[in-house]
Amino acid sequence: MENVNHKKEWIGWLKVIIITLMLAFFLRTFIFATSIVEGESMYPTLQDGERVIFNKIVYTIDDPHRGDVVIIHQPPKNYVKRVIAMPGETIEIENSQLYIDGEAFQQHFLSDEVIAQTNNFGPMEIPEDNYFVMGDNRLISKDSRNGLGLIPRDDIIGRSELIIYPFNQFGSID
Repeated sequence: MENVNHKKEWIGWLKVIIITLMLAFFLRTFIFATSIVEGESMYPTLQDGERVIFNKIVYTIDDPHRGDVVIIHQPPKNYVKRVIAMPGETIEIENSQLYIDGEAFQQHFLSDEVIAQTNNFGPMEIPEDNYFVMGDNRLISKDSRNGLGLIPRDDIIGRSELIIYPFNQFGSID
């Protein structure tokens, strides 16, 4: 009798393991994934080597918003950038001040020093289904101003939510 109970216990554990693996696969495939930050273009918000969790489902039910830190898929790699201007808007940077549709936009996520180092740009009107993105480290960022260009909506694959590594940096992304 003890042998039968032992066998039932193993079958029970096997079921738990299989269900857990299936749930993890589902979450990783359709809901959340991880990405490693490469380079200093998002400093100080994100640093080189940090591992972030990004939400893959959020943009199937909503569109990106200004200020979102997004994951952009442009083979052969993914980029992490901040959404600055939305479809149909006009962006311009003049004397380090960012203007959206002619109105000054306050970039609370940047230090005054970084803002002062932002070069003039535009004006540029953002076409429908495209977004203008920039890295928070404006001096060295490859972004919509210089290399990535405007980002088609379909290339935005998720929103960065959480820094998970290194552990001393664990927390949400502003």
